[in-house]
Amino acid sequence: MKIDYGRASAADSPKLIDLRLAYRREDGGDMPPEAEKTFRERLAAYFPAHVDRDLLVFAARGEDGEILSCCFLQVTEKPPGLAFPTGRVGTVLNVYTRPGFRHRGLARRLMALLLDQARALKLDLVELKATEDGYPLYCALGFRECGEHYRLMQIRP
Repeated sequence: MKIDYGRASAADSPKLIDLRLAYRREDGGDMPPEAEKTFRERLAAYFPAHVDRDLLVFAARGEDGEILSCCFLQVTEKPPGLAFPTGRVGTVLNVYTRPGFRHRGLARRLMALLLDQARALKLDLVELKATEDGYPLYCALGFRECGEHYRLMQIRP
């Protein structure tokens, strides 16, 4: 099977919504129908507004154009700090490969494209939260645990 690697566009929004939902289901289980409806509506507005602006989407496509694997690079500009002197930071999100296409190197190749783009954009750093399944891939690509003295904390206001 021939696989094409490159960038997805806002025109791919319906496919990206399906992939984001598939990722979400595997990561957190099924959603109630009303929550999924809201999720779809929000993504339908989000992707056209952000893809190829501050969200870069890398996709592996089969011969039929179906997206088999994807990864997102969210580019953020923050006030400069010690770890990011220009303030330009990338966050990797939604690294996902359809189950029938896993362990073929698709995500590895997409992540290499993503990191090439991060270098071209002169990002200070690229960060991600690794699942157990993804951890070996990210280590092989050069990601390292931060070991910072800060602790990740959240609140839902």
